[in-house]
Amino acid sequence: MKATRALRAAGRLHTAAAPTARPRSSTGLLRRPALMRGSQTKSARSSLSRPGIGAWAQTAAAGLPSRSTAGARQPYSTDKLMGHDECLVSSEAPGFAFVFDIDGVLLHVAKPIPGASETLRYLHEHNIPFILLTNGGGKPEAERVRDLGERLGVHLTTANFVQSHTPFQDLVAGPEGLGDKTILVTGSDPERTRRIAEGYGFKMVVTPADILAAQPAIWPFDPLLESAYAATARPLPKPLWEPGMADGDALRLDAMFVFNDPRDWALDIQIIVDALASRGGLLGTYSARNGRADLGPGEGWQSDGQPALYFSNADLLWSAGYHLPRFGQGAFQAAVAGVWERLTGGVALRRTVIGKPYAETYRYAERVLAEYRREVLERTAGTTVGAANGAGEELRAVYMIGDNPESDIRGANEYESEAGTEWCSVLVRTGVWSPERGGGGRMAYRPTSIADDVRAAVRWALKREGWEGPPL
Repeated sequence: MKATRALRAAGRLHTAAAPTARPRSSTGLLRRPALMRGSQTKSARSSLSRPGIGAWAQTAAAGLPSRSTAGARQPYSTDKLMGHDECLVSSEAPGFAFVFDIDGVLLHVAKPIPGASETLRYLHEHNIPFILLTNGGGKPEAERVRDLGERLGVHLTTANFVQSHTPFQDLVAGPEGLGDKTILVTGSDPERTRRIAEGYGFKMVVTPADILAAQPAIWPFDPLLESAYAATARPLPKPLWEPGMADGDALRLDAMFVFNDPRDWALDIQIIVDALASRGGLLGTYSARNGRADLGPGEGWQSDGQPALYFSNADLLWSAGYHLPRFGQGAFQAAVAGVWERLTGGVALRRTVIGKPYAETYRYAERVLAEYRREVLERTAGTTVGAANGAGEELRAVYMIGDNPESDIRGANEYESEAGTEWCSVLVRTGVWSPERGGGGRMAYRPTSIADDVRAAVRWALKREGWEGPPL
């Protein structure tokens, strides 16, 4: 907790209650290999801000201007664009690139959405850089990439893949890092989540199963996953605090991470709330500062060295096998926040949330994309490229193709690239969003364009860019 307070004081971390009009996130999680310094304010970046969206066309009949006449943002369009004339293709990476969500855009459950595999292969064959950016998680990056590559029939690597908890690894290293601290992790499979965290470099990782095995009375009900807990529990690094025990002899949690959607909400919420109300992260204690009126309204809570709480995404819903969207990690986060507010008499839960739509995840993705684009340039040029954008065209535009207006579209619309790169949002109809559930034209976060599927979305972007390659 001391490390986290120091990071906040230095402007490197920004914790927030639930997002309101504009997403708020940490500002220190997303740099490789070290913790990122505090980001510039919007006014300081004004010269690099992307241009505004501009007037929205009443209908698609207004047409689609070329980039040379339309400026950085195009009017709203629902065009479904068809092929192009056959032309020679440049061997260099062009000045644009793509970022794809996965569930509802490339895959539906485990099956490729029609046109997805062909679209990715086309981009790969024509040296058009792309990365996959998902709020999903729960598996090591290498394993997830291997699985996706097999399902989609496309060559993928961890170099062009970012899942929701990938940026957590940035909190490991450095003098104020958490690599040697004790952290609690949970997710859909807490034991696998532990292995992911250990793979990132965290050395002292505990799970709810470890805590329940050490002190079964902490949860006075029958565990939902009793056999799984018994098979995966490890001894705690130190015992849980009990009356009469010296603080230094007891387990102290320095941070808590939700990697992906937990399965045993009740147990996880109990342990997380216990830690947030504890004295200095010592489970089994209760801070004397909690609820103190003399500290100011709500100021006593989470002010006594409690562990920082991190969520890897805020998705309330996601597209699964059922014909209606299902609850995601955002629902679990809402449950934790709701219990906390009832317990504290209405005090908002302080936590750090990353993933889409938060700007730091887009900044992290832009950096990964620039690095991957450099690899493409080096491969095609046959030489080493020094700068992130390298030789040839500067990266002018990134097309974020997603199915969720609340995360994919909102994040791309509101992200302001420090490199001056324009981010365009394209919403597809194959996932979470539909006009019936999304309010039709009254959606809160409007995309630059709407397309039937990922292939149509990429065709739209290629036409907007004046791409002269063979048709997709």
